[in-house]
Amino acid sequence: MITDRITNEVEKGLTIPKPNATQPFKIKGWGTRRGEAALVYYIPNHTHPSKPYEKGVTITEFEKAYQQLIKEGKFERKWFNGNMVACSKEGGCNFTTIGGIFELLGVATYEYGQYIKK
Repeated sequence: MITDRITNEVEKGLTIPKPNATQPFKIKGWGTRRGEAALVYYIPNHTHPSKPYEKGVTITEFEKAYQQLIKEGKFERKWFNGNMVACSKEGGCNFTTIGGIFELLGVATYEYGQYIKK
């Protein structure tokens, strides 16, 4: 399971690679989102930089995205928006967070708006 690797290898305070971010998105740690265990992260608050926003991606969402990456060889925003609706509705940055975590783990690379299996 990819979430076992995330649990063991993704540490609090780590910066998530984001293709177009101007400020860092950092891991807060584990929490709960949509009633399930989730990796929670901080996103920049441009109005009040000392009070970043928080978002999260659940274990189920990571697993679903990873299965798509393995099956199709890619993880695309269109697929994300249509198949991970609750995660997508929380914010488009969840797409690049999932992909960024996959990059950190060395299982994907960002190319032309999508994440490609390594």
